[in-house]
Amino acid sequence: MIVLVDQDDVLAEWDNFFTEHWEKKYPDKPIEQGRSFYKYIKGDYPEEYKSLAESIYCVPGFIRSLPPMPEGLEAVLEMDKLGLDVFICTSPLSKYENCVLEKYEWVENHLGRKWTKKIILTKDKTIVNGDVLIDDRPEISGVMVPSWEHIIFDQPYNQHIKDKRRIIKWKNWKEILKV
Repeated sequence: MIVLVDQDDVLAEWDNFFTEHWEKKYPDKPIEQGRSFYKYIKGDYPEEYKSLAESIYCVPGFIRSLPPMPEGLEAVLEMDKLGLDVFICTSPLSKYENCVLEKYEWVENHLGRKWTKKIILTKDKTIVNGDVLIDDRPEISGVMVPSWEHIIFDQPYNQHIKDKRRIIKWKNWKEILKV
């Protein structure tokens, strides 16, 4: 079985880390906890917030410093031990100058160098072959009908999705993947 695992807010704790930095840097500009970056990329915040957000996540070291999602690394390593073909399938930011390198560094720091060979960086995940994609994004679209089943990684901003299987805080991944 080929298992594609998203990086941000699935393996790496993006939203909470971003929100922490935002609240320190811009205490007078509130954002919604647990939905901050997702709402930002959807355009649900004022336009002025875009450059403010970029002043946080485009800073060298931000992505490299993301804390791991509790139990995520252990789950991925166990999948690998069980013989599943696991790949980290992640989208780079449009402002990629630090992002691409730091995503690789994050993976190497937390999973080891061999895992850097298992990174797939793409803006369109539908073109990647696999059996399942574990991703927090509620809707994933692209140029192809995906070969994989989209399994939702539970987050506050994807609760409206009711018709897909869901991994909750990595607790039930074995049950969902039937291993």
